Parts: sequence; C-alpha cells; structure tokens
Amino acid sequence: MQIDTADLLARFLRYVQIDTRSNDATGTTPSTPGQWDLLRLLERELHEIGAQEVTIDRHGYVLGTIPATVPGEVPVIAWFGHADTATNLPSAAKPIVHRNYDGKPIVLPDDPAQVLTIETTPFLREAIGQDVITASGTTLLGADDKAGVAIVMAAARHLLQHPEIPHGKIRVCFNPDEEIGHGVDKLELASVGAAFAYTLDGAERGEICFETFSADGAVLEIHGVASHPGWAKDTMVNALRLAGRYVAALPMAQSPERTAGREGFIHPMEITGTAEHAKVRFIIRDFELAGLAAKHELMEQIAADLRAAEPKARITLTFTEQYRNMRYWLEKDMRPVEYAREAARRAGVKPFDQPIRGGTDGSRLTARGLPTPNIFTGMKEVHSQREWVSLQDMEKAVETLVHLAQVWAGK
Repeated sequence: MQIDTADLLARFLRYVQIDTRSNDATGTTPSTPGQWDLLRLLERELHEIGAQEVTIDRHGYVLGTIPATVPGEVPVIAWFGHADTATNLPSAAKPIVHRNYDGKPIVLPDDPAQVLTIETTPFLREAIGQDVITASGTTLLGADDKAGVAIVMAAARHLLQHPEIPHGKIRVCFNPDEEIGHGVDKLELASVGAAFAYTLDGAERGEICFETFSADGAVLEIHGVASHPGWAKDTMVNALRLAGRYVAALPMAQSPERTAGREGFIHPMEITGTAEHAKVRFIIRDFELAGLAAKHELMEQIAADLRAAEPKARITLTFTEQYRNMRYWLEKDMRPVEYAREAARRAGVKPFDQPIRGGTDGSRLTARGLPTPNIFTGMKEVHSQREWVSLQDMEKAVETLVHLAQVWAGK
C-alpha cells in the first residue's frame, strides 16, 4: 500500500501551527477561538478531498462521509480526532522535521534546556532512521491530537482516491475540547450515524486500547473564620492552612508521581483562595469502580478528620462523575477491537493492548452507546515541550485505517 506521506506530513505541519489549546473557564464550545480556525480548515479540506455530507455545526463538530464502495449492509464506522491541545502550554508550534534521525541528542533551539536523547526519552531509540518531528522548545507540538487528525484526513483522502478498495460507509468526525473533558458533550450521536467508531488518539505503534481509567473530579471547599491577624489568637481559622493539611494527608503512594500500570491515583490540581475561604480541585482515577469508591472513602475520611480537628471551619467535599472505563461496555462485544487488531496486522504492525492511564472521547462515546476503542498515532512525550512523533508511525496508522475499512467490509 502506497500512502502519500508527503501529503500526510504537510497536513500535520499545517495543523500544528494553529494554537488550539482548550480552556475550561470560557464556558463555550469550542472553548477557544483557535479551535474554530482548525475546525473550519478541516471542513474546507474535507470538501477539497471529495468527502460527501460535510457539515460543521454551531458547536464546532465537523462531520463528513466517505461513501461505501461495496453493496450490502456493512456497518457504518466512524473515525474521530480532536482538534484541541492540552491547556498547560501554548500550541502554535514551530515544527522541526529531523529527517532520517541519526540517534544524536535533539536540542530544541528555542529552549536548549529541552533535550531529547535515546538514553532518557522512551521509544526514541526505535525511531533511529525515521523522520522525527518535534516543536522548537517553548510550545507543545500538538501531536495530541493533530497527529490523529492528520491520520484520519490522510486515510479519508486515500480511500476517496481509490474507489477500487472495498469498504462500507465511513463517517469522519473532528471535535473540540477533549482535553478539558467536554469533547463529545454536545455531539448528537444520531448525526454521526455510525454503529461503531474509533478514536485516533493513542501512542505507541500497534497500540489498540479498549480500556481507560474511570474518572471523577472533586472539589474541597473550606470556609474558615476571619480575624485581624494582630488579634487572631484563638479566633482565626485559616482556610489556606487547612487546605494544606488536607493535601498533606493524602498518601503519596496514591499520587500520580508514585503510580504506574493499573494503579489509580488522587491528584490535587489547584488550590485557590484566601485565609477565609479556600478551594482545592482534584481528579481521581482508577481502572475499577471499587478502587474509585475506595478513593472517595479515603478523601471523605480525611475531610471528617479535619472537621473534627477544627470544628469552627465549614468543610465540604463534592464529587463529580467524569467518565467511566470503556472496557465495561466493549468487553461485551469485542468485534471493533478484534477488527482493529486484524487491520494492524495487515499493515505489518504487531498489535498489543494497553490500558490508557487517562481517558479518550471513546470513553464517553462508548458509555453513550457508540462502542469506540482507541488506535495508535505514534505521539510521544505529550503535554510537554519535548513532544514528538515519527512520520513513519503516522503512516502505519493511516495504513491500519485503510485496512480496517476493508476488514469491516469483509466481515
């Protein structure tokens, strides 16, 4: 199979130069203007490659159709990529293509302290001889998920240019705001019209994911007692000190810094406030609902201990469900996972399962009734200035999608 890698690369380089980081404080969908810029570009490009039924709605969801090339009732599948990037860094990248990477340290020029080496950067040794793409050192590259977006566009273009390839109807969807947990909140599944779907939002070559964390958010709110600090003895209750005591009481063994594999965590993300009123925001993650419940109980117990120690303070702890492990639904019908594995093998890639220490739009889509496992893109070191991706990994992801369309038609 001959994939147009020059077109794939050009698309990716074009997309990553648009700053699309999301912002959960705006209350809009998309949450930032830069996402509109990319989503409208993708709408135009779908028209240009010959996709049908191309639409973009008032919330920024871009949809298009690759018409079926075979008769009969082949299930409609959908491919998803998210337009936004993580909130922690700008993402108007100045991409650098390191052709035929030679294994030497990659020093990112805009911040020479950012260095990638084969000794310290996971998977970089395997990329020797490949075309490695990085940013310049002060921004995200944006491969999460513009690599996925470029892969979906390249696969759609390939199928539209090769109508002799047998496949059923395929829907393409690009959405905003995955990184702030609202990627498919306002997407009408009826508008997608698919029986099964795939997110292109994975990492290592061959990774086929059907399991994610189950996730909740929590907010600890502390109302202290105000007093002039000069006359505060036995009167003031400092909410900030209580917030610090609460965070310090959380076991480090259940922190992101101390967990890996299938271990969950409690992660304090933000402390804000004054001596009179403080707020702490957390995310809670576990692969099993029982583990998630145990973390709730632990947090409740620490809050109860704090109330007992300082009865004059008013302390509330509120939990919010975010998403659930998509394995609970996908294990009931593993066809979309098995077909993705078969497609990867046909592309010359050895598939493997790996639980995602995070979530994808597939978590929410699957829970809403659209089974959606996750397929690799090649992205590495995401959410950091050292983010990188191999063009050859992206090419293999495109090949996997093209084969996947044929596997569904054959089954």
